[in-house]
Amino acid sequence: MGVTRLKRKDRRNKTFSRLEVQFLKNATNLEPGSRSAESPKSQVAKNNAALAIAAGK
Repeated sequence: MGVTRLKRKDRRNKTFSRLEVQFLKNATNLEPGSRSAESPKSQVAKNNAALAIAAGK
């Protein structure tokens, strides 16, 4: 029996599922107080603080 090639849709699904698993692994290893916690000086933290102030008005 010959080796069958995956159709384009299936190749895409294989790639996307692999990338999705990788993304989920990266997203779930954040722990409170770990070194990967958001820095208070980061732009994201500053934006969140600004939005909180604006929402409070």
